[in-house]
Amino acid sequence: MFLQRVARKFLRRNYSKKENFLILGIETSCDDTGAAVLDSNGRILGEALQSQLSVHLKNGGIIPPLAQDMHRENIVSVVNSALTTAGVAVKDVDAIAVTNRPGLPLSLLIGLRYGKHLARNQGKPLIPIHHMEAHALTVRMTTAVDFPFICLLASGGHCQLSLVKSLSEFYLLGESMDDAPGEAFDKIARQMNIHNHPDYRSMSGGAAIETAARKAKNPGRFEFPLPLAHMRDCQFSFSGLKNSARRHILAHGKEFQVGPGEMIPYFEDFCSGFLRAITRHLCHRTQRAMEFCEREGLVDENGIKSLVFGGGVACNDFIFEAISQLGESRGYNTYRPEKKYCTDNGVMIAWNGVEKFKEGLGVVDDLDSVDIEPKCALGTSLVDKVKESHIACKWEKIPLLREGINQVVAN
Repeated sequence: MFLQRVARKFLRRNYSKKENFLILGIETSCDDTGAAVLDSNGRILGEALQSQLSVHLKNGGIIPPLAQDMHRENIVSVVNSALTTAGVAVKDVDAIAVTNRPGLPLSLLIGLRYGKHLARNQGKPLIPIHHMEAHALTVRMTTAVDFPFICLLASGGHCQLSLVKSLSEFYLLGESMDDAPGEAFDKIARQMNIHNHPDYRSMSGGAAIETAARKAKNPGRFEFPLPLAHMRDCQFSFSGLKNSARRHILAHGKEFQVGPGEMIPYFEDFCSGFLRAITRHLCHRTQRAMEFCEREGLVDENGIKSLVFGGGVACNDFIFEAISQLGESRGYNTYRPEKKYCTDNGVMIAWNGVEKFKEGLGVVDDLDSVDIEPKCALGTSLVDKVKESHIACKWEKIPLLREGINQVVAN
């Protein structure tokens, strides 16, 4: 046991000193099978992604056993495609980074088992990756965002606010107590039958709602409540908005005698109101996170205040622009990764592996010590401390929320 510990320490020390290296990243936390090869400078040499979106749209949501079967069917070809594009073989990479937490357990198993298989056969170390940490750090691949920064993450079933102090120091400021925005978009999109419309058939729920909202003629036609208005913390809740949306759909459907599978009249106005309500909630909790961190002296250590928006919901231009306007009003530079890297992909996993390999963090040679963690906290929780601070905010006036969604042009 002592000799193993010494060996691991020696290996970590050598990893961090290697200047030129290659990392293979593998991602299977939910419904997309992704892989990528990056060099030590973060240059993408090869990447591949197999989406399951069209299949799950037909089934009305993600069915975990089906997602696992599709990962199992695609994992070898996706990894091989990334390696072939990069012009390398597994023997040429220096480590294999693979998502092992958090996520759907059946999906996580496929990626981790295959990553272990490759690592064991080629004698390579493994770098287990926290999916949400990878989302938070992806922006650093293309933009020089220094620590510390505040990060809003909205990906799959997660919605979290955190302070990121370093590659391994995350402090959770708030998270959703029920649904996440991505889940709310998907569920309400199904409830309103938007995927039966030919213009939105192939889109995710969030993309369909944002696209339809741009065509709204009367964005104020449908009213939605402001969640947790009485709670002076950074927690989120989207169940109330989701229930309010369902009531609108049912009432409007009854009023206009909407048949099964049909869409309610003025659905574009409905989408606009729902999107604006979710955006307002995200902005309010993010502003309180800013004020808490500023009060505690946790940001602005280097004269720069930074805000990062990550995860699949960061693809939404309306939400990102509103968050950016909030950041600008408080002196923050606001960033998000390239849109194609906001959603789940192998590149973000490989990039997290690159940064960790450079620092010798989390590089594992004992493969049997790594397992999946379907539910996993994001760093150290400061949620109770934020609650105890009981910060009363004077909400920033965000032009976009006052002018309307039609003021934003998709990029």
